[in-house]
Amino acid sequence: MFYICNCFTTANIFLEEYKLHVRFVSQQQFRLDYQDLLRKLGCVTDLQFEDVLNKISQEVDRRRRLGAMSAERAAAIKDAYRPLHPHVYHLKESFLAPKFKHIVEHCRGTDAGKDGLLDLLEEEAAVQVYRFPVFERSFCDELLEELEHFERSSAPKGRPNTMNHYGILLNELGFDEGFITPLRERYLQPLTSVLYPDCGGRCLDSHKAFVVKYDVNEDLDLSYHYDNAEVTLNVSIGKDFTEGNLYFGDMKQVPLSEAECTEVEHRVTEGLLHRGQHMHGALPISSGQRWNLIVWMRASQERNKLCPMCNEKPTLVEGEGFADGFTRRADTPPPNTSCVLT
Repeated sequence: MFYICNCFTTANIFLEEYKLHVRFVSQQQFRLDYQDLLRKLGCVTDLQFEDVLNKISQEVDRRRRLGAMSAERAAAIKDAYRPLHPHVYHLKESFLAPKFKHIVEHCRGTDAGKDGLLDLLEEEAAVQVYRFPVFERSFCDELLEELEHFERSSAPKGRPNTMNHYGILLNELGFDEGFITPLRERYLQPLTSVLYPDCGGRCLDSHKAFVVKYDVNEDLDLSYHYDNAEVTLNVSIGKDFTEGNLYFGDMKQVPLSEAECTEVEHRVTEGLLHRGQHMHGALPISSGQRWNLIVWMRASQERNKLCPMCNEKPTLVEGEGFADGFTRRADTPPPNTSCVLT
């Protein structure tokens, strides 16, 4: 069983109008911590501040009901939605780029090391950010057709998070068991075991996968943030777009004002692999439409020690499915089983 941390209802609440993540425990705490800062950001009247409090209240309520609502949507989608391309829900080797399969085979070798692997990857200027082809273009096209077909349907839709208004939760659509889980276990963990052994790359045991969409008439960009993940894969799956690069700063402990940011280009079919706690954002696209498949990969052995969102030992609350990837100690596999690459 997987759990969420109790901080989910209090921490990292995004105020879009002010591009600010906040923590909310009580009105008194919130006023003390944020009222002066919000004034500097343009929240100057009592009415504006009340509007902020109302939006926080709505978001907290949404988060408390999120697990049950997600399960209800998934059941409704399963009953009512008819896929356009049913085969894309089950991972096949033919979907994967030949170079990606070669990279994975290298990592599965008994003597696989980082130096040899780096010869096969494109290392970005941003520290420990790696690029490689993931999917064939024909698969990306069919996947996009399926996602757009779902978007046009009357089926209920949950959005990935408060920062992305346009996107699809892939577990609700039915991609987890047949596609994302085998992708993580068979293909991505061999890479992360070599590249990120110090932040859970060898013992990834859950994930959250979703698709985000950027459009000149919808979401244009994404504010600076870090992911609720140990390792993140971000794959551009289409369509035609200009600009909208990612930018990476430092790890989350370093303020943006002290970080030097590096831009990284999106290329359709290619993935960018990075540490979840590496601060990043997305610049505005200037034309077209961009879709990205994102997999937040989680290692309970790491996050059980310290919640990456509140930086404290997690207080566990039961969740649905993979929840936020926490487990109770008795549920955590010992280091000599799933945490070791074989």
